[in-house]
Amino acid sequence: MSQHGFTLWFTGLSGSGKSTLTDMLYAELKERRGLKVERLDGDEVRKNLSKGLGFSKEDRDTNIRRIGYVCHLLTRNDVIAIAAAISPYRAIRDENRGLIGSDQFIEIYVETPLEVLVQRDVKGLYAKALRGEIKEFTGVSDPYEPPLAPEVHIRSDIETPQQSFAKVIGYLEGRNLISRDGATG
Repeated sequence: MSQHGFTLWFTGLSGSGKSTLTDMLYAELKERRGLKVERLDGDEVRKNLSKGLGFSKEDRDTNIRRIGYVCHLLTRNDVIAIAAAISPYRAIRDENRGLIGSDQFIEIYVETPLEVLVQRDVKGLYAKALRGEIKEFTGVSDPYEPPLAPEVHIRSDIETPQQSFAKVIGYLEGRNLISRDGATG
């Protein structure tokens, strides 16, 4: 069975668990008969593909469009693209869905209440943002627009990473995007 590309688009606030889940999925999908998989982490993309961009709405939109375009190229070439980026604005996520294709774009919302993120925050970024020391911090001083109808809705405050991982794998197998033996549909 040949592999078909699709994009797993993880969105959620900083510290919600997007990178943890994408690391788990990447390892699992690579393990399954060597599926072609690429991962684009928001922090890594900012260093390598979007260096020089700030955190204005325009710069955030440009960054998310760039990630979306790379996912489009990968998906078009039958690679599974896994993107983990806060991607705070619904319109740009929807724009990427249109570019990649609705059937090939799987939006995964990793929801976590702000109070839980503040407790988890080992770097103290939320505390600084709440004190006004960090400007344009998504979820505090800059908006985050949650998805209206994500394909998969994760609640990282009440699910373990393993439960959330199983939910995503179950969705992919249920849609026949991957099979239990590793091939893609």
